[in-house]
Amino acid sequence: MGARDRDTYVHRFGVTPETTSVISSKNKIYATPADGSTLFQIGVVATFDPSETRAIEPVRGIGYGDHVAELVPGVTEPMTMAVTRTAQYLSMMYQVFGYKGGIDGLVRSLRHHKWPFDVVQEIVISRLASMIASDSTDNIPTIPDGVNVKNGFNQSGYDAIMTYFEGCWMSDYSSSYAADAALVQENVTINVTDIIANQASDYIETSSQLFNDTARSKIIGVKYVPTTGSIPEASGTAVPQAGQ
Repeated sequence: MGARDRDTYVHRFGVTPETTSVISSKNKIYATPADGSTLFQIGVVATFDPSETRAIEPVRGIGYGDHVAELVPGVTEPMTMAVTRTAQYLSMMYQVFGYKGGIDGLVRSLRHHKWPFDVVQEIVISRLASMIASDSTDNIPTIPDGVNVKNGFNQSGYDAIMTYFEGCWMSDYSSSYAADAALVQENVTINVTDIIANQASDYIETSSQLFNDTARSKIIGVKYVPTTGSIPEASGTAVPQAGQ
């Protein structure tokens, strides 16, 4: 399907504007198709919407007023990706993610979904943005040229932001055939096991690539010294301190 889903006139490449804002035409999605042995760019993708949530739990204590002591991040829910794609006779949605559906085989349902798969997103950085970054005195970091060549994506050596979605499972699939619409769109929701920026690197707690230490909240450096002797006496003559 690599040729069927890429080398026809439907999937002919065009040009995109050079802007500093991210545009959808520079967003490329890759997966290994049903009849392929390597990653191919998926064509005619109408929408690609990754989303994830994490609950933030407040810590409070009785006797301290209406006050949040701390916000504690909870467990991150698995990321989901909603993908909408125009159905093709030679490459249906299941096929572009490696399942032998359509003309390639028997897969017609999520119940035939047996193995997880990987998806790769490549946001190509415009030449304009690369020029601004290279001319800046702020030492703005960009991904070095050629980083994608060894991964088989980028043969031109341009800068790009890579995201690897690993261990993906489809959890929802739908398509619609309407009398008043010619195009048939396929919709799928994908759950992701892990999201990484580089398959060759581990995430280390002390890594300087995770956060700018100077951006840390000032609340971290605030020290509270409780007032001594603030417990009220049994006679009730003592005045309670603030927060009691």
